[in-house]
Amino acid sequence: MQDLTLVMAQLDPLVGDIPGNTELAIETVREASIEHKADVVVLPELFLTGYPPEDLMLRASMEARLEEARARMAKKMVRNVMVIVGYPGRRKKGYFNLAGVLYNGEWIGEYAKQALPNYLVFDEQRYFKSGRQPLVIEHRGARLGILICEDLWEGKPVRKACDAGADILVTLNASPFHQNKPEERLALFADWAKTVQRPLVYVNQIGGQDDLVFDGGSLAVSAEGDLRVRAPHWQVGLMPVRFVKHEERWEPEAGECEPLGDDEDNLYCALVTGLRDYVNKSGFQGVVLGLSGGIDSALSLAIAVDALGPERVQAVMMPYHYTADISRDDAAEQARLLGVQYDVMPIAPMVEAFTETLAESFEGCERDTTEENLQSRCRGVLLMAISNKKGLMVLTTGNKSEMAVGYATLYGDMVGGYNALKDVYKTGVYRLAKWRNTQGLVIPERVITRPPSAELAPDQQDSDSLPGYDDLDGILERYIERDMSAEAIIEAGFAEEDVYRVVKLVDRSEYKRRQASLGVRVTSRGFGRDRRYPVVNGWQPGE
Repeated sequence: MQDLTLVMAQLDPLVGDIPGNTELAIETVREASIEHKADVVVLPELFLTGYPPEDLMLRASMEARLEEARARMAKKMVRNVMVIVGYPGRRKKGYFNLAGVLYNGEWIGEYAKQALPNYLVFDEQRYFKSGRQPLVIEHRGARLGILICEDLWEGKPVRKACDAGADILVTLNASPFHQNKPEERLALFADWAKTVQRPLVYVNQIGGQDDLVFDGGSLAVSAEGDLRVRAPHWQVGLMPVRFVKHEERWEPEAGECEPLGDDEDNLYCALVTGLRDYVNKSGFQGVVLGLSGGIDSALSLAIAVDALGPERVQAVMMPYHYTADISRDDAAEQARLLGVQYDVMPIAPMVEAFTETLAESFEGCERDTTEENLQSRCRGVLLMAISNKKGLMVLTTGNKSEMAVGYATLYGDMVGGYNALKDVYKTGVYRLAKWRNTQGLVIPERVITRPPSAELAPDQQDSDSLPGYDDLDGILERYIERDMSAEAIIEAGFAEEDVYRVVKLVDRSEYKRRQASLGVRVTSRGFGRDRRYPVVNGWQPGE
């Protein structure tokens, strides 16, 4: 009976660190050979550069560095194991997104990705040319048809590989996470396996890169579309798949199969992973954030501690006249529950100094949000000072609902290097806070149940300025992620006055979002790469 052990290497490369990623590949294959007796090891898409390399692809030295990396792999890679690894490469007609096949010191094959995505977060046509030909490599009697990520979603390359004689489809991926993406992938892969009657192996990257996060979940399905092996989501590691040939067909044997986890679990892990990798890969000592006693900063603190540990997190309460006693108490209690350094820095003297300095210039002007924004900006100054002095990144805490409608202060509560909640709607913040407490109490219950308030004015509540968050988020999701018009949203049952007001706020706040920090992308359309609107334009709401 013929058999083949293929190891899926679910790894977290560092973009741009070609030497480091090369050494990681060499060590990973060595480990797979020893621990799993691997015949084939498959690494993710564009592994040697990390994904996405973006305009690093335009650097003149890129090709020379990659050639050096491939030469080192050929020299140092363990023998008798076939290695399939992703990297970019300049060939006769331009740059291609490639999968190279290395065996016993020789590069014996190279496949160029045929389907280049150019939507949402993807911009591959900026850098790469499309491949045209399939690649089928035989090893230990099995013919492996190699594909790269979008090839599976587009479909034609799958049929080409099968027509070229592939027994097993092997796809290298750097597939970013968004909510419900794991289920979408599994359904697609199972459908293709059944359609072409071939088993399919999917190897995905893990970890955070800027605003993208990769969930892993590498898997193998049978020719009937049945899930046989699945690696854990959100964990680096090696997952073997043993193929056995029955008569003329290769089939994956049943192996370890991690459950998907529920929606909140996956979403929370995405936020933790994105923040952890951003801080660690950027070289920060840790993070500092303003802890207000409200729900957003409370959830952000929990995420930070789960990502980095309490010893790398500092929380600062910066009260003013309008800060409620329960906010002070709840912030102190959460800091105690999570074991972080906690400081109280009143901002009244700073605000009063600014107010006095501005008094002559403001003479004759009525009090408005300007005075509220001064409070927020004083807090931003304190946090940035701590950041500069201690090498801690400021973690800002606004949610997607606030970012959408501009309910945030430039150079105030928007100050920060990263925002774990940037792509999480307010209603999602509440769901996640409740879910996190089911894993162990870290957020005082009163923080979750009390009405939200910025506490920048007496008796202020968010509902004074915005529709209720259930309605607000329903409007925002339709307008931002589905591109529905104002009229279509009204027809869906939302109040006309609320819809036009919210749509105008979203359009008017683009200039703020352009100046906002990066944040983990977890919806199908986040602000930034996905949604690029002009700051200055004459578009009218409702169109």
